[in-house]
Amino acid sequence: MSWYLDVLKKYAVFGGRSRRKEYWYFVLFTVLISIVLSIIDAVLGTPGAEGGAGLLSGIYSLAVLIPSLAVSIRRLHDTGRSGWWILISLVPLIGTIVLLVFNVQDSQPGDNQFGPNPKTSRVA
Repeated sequence: MSWYLDVLKKYAVFGGRSRRKEYWYFVLFTVLISIVLSIIDAVLGTPGAEGGAGLLSGIYSLAVLIPSLAVSIRRLHDTGRSGWWILISLVPLIGTIVLLVFNVQDSQPGDNQFGPNPKTSRVA
């Protein structure tokens, strides 16, 4: 849970690097919270038009949009890539697969142009 909160604390920090652990825990908690909010929306009868995102789900999605972009860009930085690579997700299917491969790769060892390796600089 602390990894999720760390991402929210760095709400709009697009510089630096982000470990795989930080990125994937944020994704996990975001998906779980979205599922719970969707269920609550269904129970309350507040689903969106044609079964889309409900009121609570929509508000939550908007609230985590900027932190999601920020942690994704920091994750790309950790693999030694520019944050602009996030735009490859706009290419249908192939772009999402490429971005997924980038996000599961290990950190670039040592310091890179985006900062020190978060694996070695983080106090456990």
